[in-house]
Amino acid sequence: MLILAIDTALDACAAAVLDAGAGQLIAQESQPMKRGHAEALMPLIARVIKASGIAFASLDRVAVTTGPGSFTGLRVGLSAARGIGLAANKPVVGVTTLTAYAAPVVSQNSEQPVISAIDARHDQVYYQVVSGNGGSLIRPRVAPIEEALGASRFGAPWLVGNAAKILADRWPAHAAPPFKVDMLPAPDITWVAWLGAAVSPNTAPARPYYLRAPDAKPQKDMLQNPPQPSAS
Repeated sequence: MLILAIDTALDACAAAVLDAGAGQLIAQESQPMKRGHAEALMPLIARVIKASGIAFASLDRVAVTTGPGSFTGLRVGLSAARGIGLAANKPVVGVTTLTAYAAPVVSQNSEQPVISAIDARHDQVYYQVVSGNGGSLIRPRVAPIEEALGASRFGAPWLVGNAAKILADRWPAHAAPPFKVDMLPAPDITWVAWLGAAVSPNTAPARPYYLRAPDAKPQKDMLQNPPQPSAS
């Protein structure tokens, strides 16, 4: 199975082509960036496809990160993935950023619980907790950091994600310290590709996985008194 993986959810713009049957990543490129995904993504995908030597029509599916993450970044990646899938007549699957962060740790069959955490700002994090074998301990949610620290009850964890250090710096003194802290600005695109090969299009749709509504909301007076169209 040939997979094109795309990630623009957080602080990177990345794409990769994976030959899952051969167990080989054929081509990849990842650029760290906080903004500018819209301008960078399609040229980056073009370079990766060219380096892979595989035409879009030869792909079996497209995988894309669905969030949580930057609202703007997510829209860029999802739009590109859906457009490519539509043009090439290929299925598109979604992979959450929290799962992509946890995947390389779970693949090691670690005994430690794994906490994936993404900075949600306002003293909150998006997070989930899985056991070393990937079993769910706390489902994905957005919560105050203090609530997330309650996961210390599962034992010394492996912290991953762009908020890993935030949790580590505030880890409860009475709890077993974190086993390891992997502060990563974005998931490894390789694992986005592998997860994209493993999931089903029926159960992993390419839809935004926000966990909370956007910060920007219409002003109350605008809702009550919407602007009227001009008579001219």
